[in-house]
Amino acid sequence: MSHPSSAQPPLFRIGAVSKLTGVPVSTLRIWQTRYGAFTPHKTSGNQRLFAEQDVSKALLLKQLSAAGHGVGSMARLDLAQLRELSHAGQPAPMGPALAQPVCLAVVGLGLANRIESGPFAAVLSQHRIQVTDVMEDLAAARNAPLSDKPQVLLIKVNSLQDTVYESIRRLMQRHPFAQTIVLYHFAPDAVVRTMKRAGLTVRRDPVSDSELAELLQSILFVDRDRAQAFGQAGAVIAGRKYADATLRRVASIPTNVLCECPKHVAELIAQLASFEAYSQECLNQNTEDAHLHSYLRAISGSARALFEGALEKIAQHEGIDLREEPR
Repeated sequence: MSHPSSAQPPLFRIGAVSKLTGVPVSTLRIWQTRYGAFTPHKTSGNQRLFAEQDVSKALLLKQLSAAGHGVGSMARLDLAQLRELSHAGQPAPMGPALAQPVCLAVVGLGLANRIESGPFAAVLSQHRIQVTDVMEDLAAARNAPLSDKPQVLLIKVNSLQDTVYESIRRLMQRHPFAQTIVLYHFAPDAVVRTMKRAGLTVRRDPVSDSELAELLQSILFVDRDRAQAFGQAGAVIAGRKYADATLRRVASIPTNVLCECPKHVAELIAQLASFEAYSQECLNQNTEDAHLHSYLRAISGSARALFEGALEKIAQHEGIDLREEPR
């Protein structure tokens, strides 16, 4: 692989593309010369270098050809067309283990390639990962159309500044993502703290494939079937619905029933949310115990989301207003 400056897009030798995608070099050459699937960049020394988009295309061609599509009919399609063809051609789910894949919108071609070619399926056990939307960078994401599928927004940026966070926030406002994960190289501590307080998962790169899989695992329901039985439709744990101030207000409201359900449930949610945040900090700081902290965050987040649903039922029964009071 070449080592361009940080301002240049990455370029790959054909051997690196083969290693990243699992497609033999001989097959990549056939796809290029016979079908015109790639147009590699030629150096002054007549060496062919492939772009990140070529890696994405090779991954999609591999998936689609394995599903029975002819490479000749797909070779000149762009990435959006190939991805649409890939999603349209997927078989219907067969059983609970394959139900409702976790759908991701990814900002960063390299990050999307890692997810689609990495060992995430094995780590995520009962959950399937489907990349439904890919944007090259935040500038491209600003006006890019989004499908209605993605539950998780996954972003890779080089530097996190206030302006970058504002771009991320605007993207989140366009679509009701349940969770947002941001990977970055450089950032002021104040920006990172602000984003974490806003409910985003923020992690400094480099992050290995296994660590990234643990981050994804930590935002998924531990028992999806039970979550669905309690009215949680998706496989992804939604972010917090109620601020601490709202929970304190609910806990202090006198109840007309004999038990003190609103008080106890509100207090449980606050405690679970606190432990969820604590587990996330441990997951960020201690890679040695990442699997344990991923599991603990998923457990506490699953319980918190389920109890939020319970609080809504109690509030409806008792006539309690859960809307946040204006400041």
